[in-house]
Amino acid sequence: MAMTGGDAIAASLRAHGVNTVFGIPGAQLYGLFDALQRDGMRVITPRHEQTCAYMAFGYARASGQAGVYSVVPGPGVLNTAAALLTAWGCNEPVLCLTGQVPTAFLGKGRGHLHEMRDQRATLAGIAKSAERAERAGEVSAAVAHAFREMHSLKPGPATVEMPWEQFTAEGEFDIVRPLERHPDPVADVVIGEAARAIEKAERPMIFVGPAGFEARDEVLRLAELLHAPVVGFRSGRGVVSNRHELGLTIAEARRLWPSVDCIIGIGTRLEVPSWRWQARPEVPVVRLEIDAEELTRIPCMLGVLGRAKTSLIVLLEEIRPRMASPDWQASIRNARLETAEAIKEISPHYNYLQAIRQALPDDGILVEEVCQAGFASWYCYPVYEPRTFISTGFEGTLGFGFPTALGVKVARPDVPVVSIAGDGGFMFVAQELATAAQYGIDVVTVVFNNSAFGNVKRDQQQNFNGRLIGAELRNPDFGKLAAAFHVDFARVSAPAELRKAIETAMTRGGPWLIEVPLSIENEVSPWKFIHG
Repeated sequence: MAMTGGDAIAASLRAHGVNTVFGIPGAQLYGLFDALQRDGMRVITPRHEQTCAYMAFGYARASGQAGVYSVVPGPGVLNTAAALLTAWGCNEPVLCLTGQVPTAFLGKGRGHLHEMRDQRATLAGIAKSAERAERAGEVSAAVAHAFREMHSLKPGPATVEMPWEQFTAEGEFDIVRPLERHPDPVADVVIGEAARAIEKAERPMIFVGPAGFEARDEVLRLAELLHAPVVGFRSGRGVVSNRHELGLTIAEARRLWPSVDCIIGIGTRLEVPSWRWQARPEVPVVRLEIDAEELTRIPCMLGVLGRAKTSLIVLLEEIRPRMASPDWQASIRNARLETAEAIKEISPHYNYLQAIRQALPDDGILVEEVCQAGFASWYCYPVYEPRTFISTGFEGTLGFGFPTALGVKVARPDVPVVSIAGDGGFMFVAQELATAAQYGIDVVTVVFNNSAFGNVKRDQQQNFNGRLIGAELRNPDFGKLAAAFHVDFARVSAPAELRKAIETAMTRGGPWLIEVPLSIENEVSPWKFIHG
């Protein structure tokens, strides 16, 4: 049928179930955005290109579906690189649609608008897949291929670029339907060996990453069969509820670490036991992982290659039921009780995080940030449901929290969403209060204001004889800032006040900014319960 290249992209997105695009139009993309408008696609335009990608990431993380964004090439794409890298690190399907210089200028180095020397190669170093459609007739196939790559095996981001004039080029284009995903590796006899190794353990511990979300029931069955605690560090939180007797935080698990005699990793890089805690090379490791390359990165006794759910179903058939070890079960209970008391020293963030938890329903979503409260939330904030704790993972991209939360809320308008941030990270993206107000995105943003990059200031005080550089910040009046953007505001000075403010915000609706003034000198470092 007759259409433009932009129409072909819009139709291809629809064919893949997409109804929302986060994007900022520009000269190269006018044809695409015109097509999206004519198609009726929901387009949300934030105030910075980085937010387009962060919103797409939050949308994907909260929904399990692809998040799609579009920005101009060159500087526009590079402005989204941190978020694209976060999607790669967190294994989320995020699609970037961008342009290119006109076909006649490709590879000529003539300095056309927004030209990069090799944009596709740059993006290939960040994304799982980087596609280029040379002509409008090729773009639907490029989009379909990008979706297949994003969702096959371990998920990840993809990019599609096309020369400027091809977005408005007209022709008879076929729309490529969704392609079959690459086949999963099939678990082999190694699963039987893994089962025998696990059965020998008396004090096993299970670590889960986001791959555990698709196999939540099987993970819990394995845990209950082995009477083994399940630990989610950041991205795997919620696979097993922290209400369950075997659903542990990282701080609780750390207390048990010296006694563990077998590690079972399910879709996780095993960051914590491999280098954050004191190494115990004598402890056998069984890993269930869909990425063959990942299995080569940590020496392990047994690596089971395959999708988590499929491998667990077979593994569960191989493991024989057994009685719980009374000593191990007592150790787990004691670790939980002792940790619950010990982490109260993480003042004042423990109490503030408890207040947020009390204000939110079980399915309410917390988006953490690179800040003192964010680090403490890894173990001071209980998580009860999957995809309700959104983290930047190992990338630690400062400023990701608030814009990601906006995308989370777009994906999940049915549940409350709270974003926590330090003043440093929030000021990376404060202009997006305008986006929240314009589109009625009802995120409650809590800014813990200690007038500093907290970690930087503490490290410089402790490790560099108190010589401070680049650590102290002068902030705006956050109340006036909120008012300027037509966003409701509250300033609180106690956990009970924070809980009340969040409850008020959820009742009244609309985006809110809540400031919690603090002093870094009165904040207890959260790191002692994370590192070994």
